[in-house]
Amino acid sequence: MITKNILAMALLTAVASTGCTQKSESATDANTGPVAADSAMAADAAMTADKPTAAAGPARYQVTFSSRWTAADHPLEYPAPEYLGLAVAHFSGIIGASHKAGYSLFAEGSKPSPGLERLSEMGKHDPLNDEIAAAIKSGQALAMVESTEPLKDHSKTETADVAVDTEHSRVSLVAMIAPSPDWFAGVSDVNLMENGGWVASKTVDVQPYDSGGDNGTTYFADDVDANPKQPTTLNESRHFTKDGAVQPVARITFTKM
Repeated sequence: MITKNILAMALLTAVASTGCTQKSESATDANTGPVAADSAMAADAAMTADKPTAAAGPARYQVTFSSRWTAADHPLEYPAPEYLGLAVAHFSGIIGASHKAGYSLFAEGSKPSPGLERLSEMGKHDPLNDEIAAAIKSGQALAMVESTEPLKDHSKTETADVAVDTEHSRVSLVAMIAPSPDWFAGVSDVNLMENGGWVASKTVDVQPYDSGGDNGTTYFADDVDANPKQPTTLNESRHFTKDGAVQPVARITFTKM
C-alpha cells in the first residue's frame, strides 16, 4: 500500500512539473511574439522611409546658381581681365533636367555625350537640350531646367526653375567653365525628396569636371580634340586644387516654390 502511494505521488509530481514547463514555454512564446512583430514593423519602416507619402504630389523648385570660382581659391592662371587680356572668368548658362534614378546627364568614368562635350568646350546648350528632350520623351526625365545668360559678374547669381514629381525627384545640372578646353561645373543626381516628402531647401557644392572631349590642360589651351574621347573625371588639376583638395567652383540652392 505504501509503495502504491509513493508511485501515485511521483506520478502527480511529474505531471505537475510537465504542466509548469509547458506553461512557462507558452509564456515565453507569448512574450516573443510582440518582439518579433516589432522587429518586422521596424524593418518595414526602414524600407519605406524614402518612399513618397500620399501627400507628396508634383512640386516646383527655384534653382539658384552662385559662383565660388575666385582668384583667391583658384589662383593658378585665373583668367581675370588682366590675365593676357583675353577673357574674363565666367560660366555659361546652366542646363539640366529633373529625372528618375538611373538617368545620367554626366558620370565620372563614362565618356561624354556629344551634347556634354559641346557644352564643356563651347558653352552651347545644343545638342545637349535635344538629348534631354529625348530622355523626357522616353520617361527617364520629366522637365528641362535652363538659363540662357552666362554668369560673368561673380557677385550675382543665375536662377531658373524646374518641375519634379515622385518618379522624377532628382536633378542634374551643368555649366561650362569658361574659358577652358573642356571643363564644366556640375551636380548629378541631387534628390529633392527625403523621408517621403519634398525638402524645403537644399544647397550643394558644384565641383569642376573635365568632360574628356579635349586634351587641353590650361584655360587658354589650343583646341586639341581627344580621339578617342576620354572618360569624364573630377578635375584635379592644379587650377582647381588647393592644399591637396579640389575646390568647388559654384554652389546651387534648390528652394521649393
